[in-house]
Amino acid sequence: MMVCENTDHGDDNNLVTNFLHMKIYFSVLFVSIFSLPLLAQKMEGVITYDHTYHWSRIYQRMEFLSQEEKDRVKLTRGYDEGYTTKMKLVFNQDQSLFTYLSDQGESADGRWTWKQSDYVITRDFAANRQSDWIQMLGRTYQIEDSLRTPQWKIMNKIKDVSGYLCMMAVTEDTLKKQKITAWFADALPVPVGPGVYFGLPGAILELDINDGDVVLTATNISLQPVGDQLKPAKKLKGRKIDNKQHDTLVYKHIQDSIKSRRNPFWALPY
Repeated sequence: MMVCENTDHGDDNNLVTNFLHMKIYFSVLFVSIFSLPLLAQKMEGVITYDHTYHWSRIYQRMEFLSQEEKDRVKLTRGYDEGYTTKMKLVFNQDQSLFTYLSDQGESADGRWTWKQSDYVITRDFAANRQSDWIQMLGRTYQIEDSLRTPQWKIMNKIKDVSGYLCMMAVTEDTLKKQKITAWFADALPVPVGPGVYFGLPGAILELDINDGDVVLTATNISLQPVGDQLKPAKKLKGRKIDNKQHDTLVYKHIQDSIKSRRNPFWALPY
């Protein structure tokens, strides 16, 4: 009798187990089917940034400048909030384009305007290619090469940037000797970022160069079809070089500037 009772209970248990397994299976299948349209949607949009330079801070960091020049910059520029330019990052899952929000620059008081220098940074992740147009050293260069992804180290820190929870990552620009801190949002799972920085498992919404010398902070994230916005708005021309040639030009200019005791970053991006 005991054996029979145990056998009957075993059959009941098997029935219950099979029922639960089937219930879980159909639940997962239901979620998977109805999630397919969401997964099929392409991640694309436009991120707007405030790009702020703190020139007083930048000058104080340059040991090769005279104290007189540092004091003069501190006196004329003070410790204000810095000079801010609006930038934009257009992206989809395969490409990105970073440039000025407007071709027309404007002073903080609105009294002065000027044409922005050429600065268009494009990344084609599918083709592993970059095409950049950067005005520096008195002319525009078109930098064509394979992608050179920064060597990131992801840190155990988080913060909110423009409504998105972001994680911290750090790297270094060994050419300009700059510490780079990025805050990326894995809720935006595209490896894009402002300027030449990319390659994290989420869009970079804030970028800090040298502990606040230059800061780019996302002010608006608009997820929308981008269409032809991933192409430069105007036809750009420049002397074609690759990454190695670019690095040689920048390194030589910085070394010449140090010897001449002048700020190298008036002639190239910081």
